[in-house]
Amino acid sequence: MGGGLAAIGAGLAVIGAGLGIGQIGKGACEGTARQPEAGGDIRTTMIIAAALIEGAALFGVVVALLKN
Repeated sequence: MGGGLAAIGAGLAVIGAGLGIGQIGKGACEGTARQPEAGGDIRTTMIIAAALIEGAALFGVVVALLKN
């Protein structure tokens, strides 16, 4: 039973990260379309935010799988 719950927890962490990064990409595309001259700054901020989300997702997956 614990292994199944750990897999569900890890899956939820990955799904949440995917949704978060998708929202970041959406916002970056919209921001660049509205202000093309700020594209470099928007891209940099997007990459940093995506890396932070990936780190949090990795932490969630590790915690979910180690709780087993």
